[in-house]
Amino acid sequence: MSRRRKIAHGGEHEEGSSERWTTSYMDMVTVLMCLFIVLYAMSTVDKDKFDKLRLALSTGFGVVKSQKIDTATGVVVPAAAAGKKGVATTQYNAAVAEVNTLNSVKAQLTQTLQAQGLSSSVSMAVTSNGLTISLVGAASFFSGNSAALQPNTQRILSVIGPVLSTIPNEVDVKGHADSHSIPAPFKTDWDLASARSTEVLKYLVSAAGVPQERIYSSSYGSARPLAPDMPPDQWPMNRRVDIAVLSTGTDADKAVMAEILAIQK
Repeated sequence: MSRRRKIAHGGEHEEGSSERWTTSYMDMVTVLMCLFIVLYAMSTVDKDKFDKLRLALSTGFGVVKSQKIDTATGVVVPAAAAGKKGVATTQYNAAVAEVNTLNSVKAQLTQTLQAQGLSSSVSMAVTSNGLTISLVGAASFFSGNSAALQPNTQRILSVIGPVLSTIPNEVDVKGHADSHSIPAPFKTDWDLASARSTEVLKYLVSAAGVPQERIYSSSYGSARPLAPDMPPDQWPMNRRVDIAVLSTGTDADKAVMAEILAIQK
């Protein structure tokens, strides 16, 4: 049986019901306190940071187009690397480092050759496979059917060699020949081109200090002329040697390097 008590004018109510309003009152006070805390916190917000956050959120949800430049830091992944797991933190960083290294070697060689007045006799290009240093010039480097190093050739190699000796990359010395001449006393253009690359290799190792375990030679004979339809007066330009500083990157790194180099052009 519920306990009841008499009140004035014959009415009655449950005992203790007159104190329930205090619970609602305390809830209301708590909500008001939270409201004032939030209002106070909002009044001290850095306006610039708040605007950046507002615009970023609006742009992210497609509400408005932001007129401000995105100041977020990080690496931009090239198209070839997009969607590939781990590219941003591994392959891209490795590719950037390799491109920077090759460009640094190229800049160092350019500066040294310019100081010696030899820059016009050498051409250089950075690709995803590495840095190619081309020794080109009809009379400057090799005479017809000859693998003997000319004085100017030795002078250039003495400048290039010390730089190559300080880097860890492997070096491929590629020999070439002119297809429009008879290679005698060599049997074939392959033999002539091989003799030229070998002579350059030996000079770089013995006179310029390039470690022999990091350098080797190869012959392309007359199979890779500078241009397919060269006029006769330029045929001797194919009596040349290309010194390739090979990239240390993986095949995946080289694909990303190609994207980076395309952007830099």
